[in-house]
Amino acid sequence: MASLNCSAGQLASLFGPNTTNAAAAAEYICGQFSVVSDKFTDTSYAVDSTYLLFSAYLVFSMQLGFAMLCAGSVRAKNTMNIMLTNVLDAAAGGIFYYLFGFAFAFGGPSNGFIGKHFFGLKEIPSSSYDYSSFLYQWAFAIAAAGITSGSIAERTQFVAYLIYSSFLTGFVYPVVSHWFWSPDGWASAFNTGDLLFGSGVIDFAGSGVVHMVGGFAGLYGALIEGPRIGRFDHSGRAVTLRGHSASLVVLGTFLLWFGWYGFNPGSFNKILSPYTSGSYYGQWSAVGRTAVTTTLAGCTAALTTLFGKRFLSGHWNVTDVCNGLLGGFAAITAGCSVVEPWAAIICGFVAALVLIGCNKLAEKVKFDDPLEAAQLHGGCGAWGVIFTALFATEKYVNEVYTGKPGRPYGLFMGGGGKLLAAHIIQILVIIGWVSATMGPLFFILHKLKLLRISEEDELAGMDMTRHGGFAYVYEDDTHKHGIQMRRIEPSPTTPN
Repeated sequence: MASLNCSAGQLASLFGPNTTNAAAAAEYICGQFSVVSDKFTDTSYAVDSTYLLFSAYLVFSMQLGFAMLCAGSVRAKNTMNIMLTNVLDAAAGGIFYYLFGFAFAFGGPSNGFIGKHFFGLKEIPSSSYDYSSFLYQWAFAIAAAGITSGSIAERTQFVAYLIYSSFLTGFVYPVVSHWFWSPDGWASAFNTGDLLFGSGVIDFAGSGVVHMVGGFAGLYGALIEGPRIGRFDHSGRAVTLRGHSASLVVLGTFLLWFGWYGFNPGSFNKILSPYTSGSYYGQWSAVGRTAVTTTLAGCTAALTTLFGKRFLSGHWNVTDVCNGLLGGFAAITAGCSVVEPWAAIICGFVAALVLIGCNKLAEKVKFDDPLEAAQLHGGCGAWGVIFTALFATEKYVNEVYTGKPGRPYGLFMGGGGKLLAAHIIQILVIIGWVSATMGPLFFILHKLKLLRISEEDELAGMDMTRHGGFAYVYEDDTHKHGIQMRRIEPSPTTPN
């Protein structure tokens, strides 16, 4: 916000020679202008900080969405286990992101690879970051960890969750966010020095940084663990192990949808930034546009998945529609601020096809992900990175990423191929980094027999064998004291 400037010397000259004590009057008037200017500055900081805090609260509410989605997507005998891992992601992630993660991500000035200040929030607040910045970025970090937990659900030891969640939120994810979001990052569009291909990577809210990191970490965990018992029969055909509650899946999906309005629009970090002073159009308009593109991408992906799966399977499946919706959101996250609403519809349409294709491929190679998290967040996230490089508009890129006018924008919008080249590099380095960190971690846990539970525990369910009892109690009301009834899982049917 522009400051109000007042010079007592200039003002005194306007009073004329007959004004008594003109200098004192001018000093007083200018002093009042300074007070008003300071109040405007204070208000600007307060409004922007409040906006970021409420966005952080929305993103944090996505943890409840993840918990409900995960609980509904697994079998009843593992409900307590998956709920506990979601709580663990937030709790362990909070400590490790406070101690190390925020510093590795945004601790500048630093080199292009990793941050080196703000450990334990030392020197916070500063002119660049406040406590609200930490809270917002922590909510992003635990979202990445939550994605991974879905991929390895129903068969993973509790200690493995503790180890991978701490490592992911404290080191793996922060380094990637430093590369693409910190002003010092080697591929960041906010870098004040040399930009990668003259543009840097435009991954506004993290299709690559958050979703690909979480998705590919889950991919390695699920690959190394192997599929759940019964997921594929003796002939190699896929057997559906349905989650126990479609109601929880739908509830979790709506909570995630709600939270995404903090995830994407909140990534502006502030709202009180006019593009032209005194105009109705400013960053608040970009925030609204970002919410619209997010909505359209998710809605389009949901409808495309609905009819696509109906054509392939003959059923109207609510779980598939929910996953399609989330796939659209994951894809639009990178370019939500720099594309037109009509382009978001294209994003969502293709994201649904990517998800359906990835799921088909997963069945072919006998890959088991109970929540389709690797396919949804990894596959659709990668498509979102490519989509942004194709459809980012020149006007919106220059408004959102100031500091270097004339930077490259979307290939299909006339901006050339430099942004696409930068985004292809982003996809490759994220896959490489996650492969070099999370892959070996899961492999070591596997070799130490700390990764997968025993066959007996898996068949009985982790709620009973690891957590002291089932999440649900089934009772027969015809008996005075009630009896515990065994939950029978639906058996697969083989067509004649």
